[in-house]
Amino acid sequence: MREAALIQPPPFSQSEDYALFLDFDGTLVDIVERPDAVMVDPALPGILTRLQERLGGALAIISGRPIEFLDSRFRPHLFDIGGLHGLERRVGGELFLCDPDEHPHLRQMAARLEEIVAPKRGVLIEDKGCSIAIHWRLAPQEKDFALETAHAAVQALGPDYRVQHGKAVAEILPAAAGKGKVIEQFLQQEPYRGRIPIFAGDDLTDENGFKTVNAHGGLSIRIGGGETIARERLGTPSDLRHCLSVWATEGTLPFDRIS
Repeated sequence: MREAALIQPPPFSQSEDYALFLDFDGTLVDIVERPDAVMVDPALPGILTRLQERLGGALAIISGRPIEFLDSRFRPHLFDIGGLHGLERRVGGELFLCDPDEHPHLRQMAARLEEIVAPKRGVLIEDKGCSIAIHWRLAPQEKDFALETAHAAVQALGPDYRVQHGKAVAEILPAAAGKGKVIEQFLQQEPYRGRIPIFAGDDLTDENGFKTVNAHGGLSIRIGGGETIARERLGTPSDLRHCLSVWATEGTLPFDRIS
């Protein structure tokens, strides 16, 4: 894997040949200590809108966040989205949402987890309705406790649920969820069908997305450090935003050639 320099080689194909998938936290925006405190660069929605036009609409945000949260950060812009690791989708204005009432045992577990972590200052529960994330970024000394709590919860819930590990977070979610799976679903629909996929992400939650994109002969881009199967790497979300801005403005794909 090469370090992807911020260069602008001539485009090796037309933008209309690509489908672009972008993670949110740690990829489009910087990681923050509290999940609800994330800030979007004011220029980013406009960049994504211009790039969406160049791609003939084939641009989607693929995130562990709920669609409602992402919409609140990009309003009034509405992008295609795979939210909650693919449990929710919006494609071409058609919305598919996860109903928390279909996960009654998970809802009961959410209340129980709030009680369990209450004595642990800095450990946060992010209840997303159809998944539950346990964050320990504010309390790194509680990592083992948070991981043990998440795995014990999944063991109690049974095989229909799994733990998704991330940066200072463990998320309990339905076993069917995954970024690779939702990217595959997008690639079966217009305007994504038949295109070469590009996916940028930063975390363990993005690795199965990289796997899917690599299998399709696409371009996988890891933001930041860490072991990865991604084919390219950029240093920071700011670097990625710069690349996206160049592509949106100049029509030049600012990544190395897909091999």
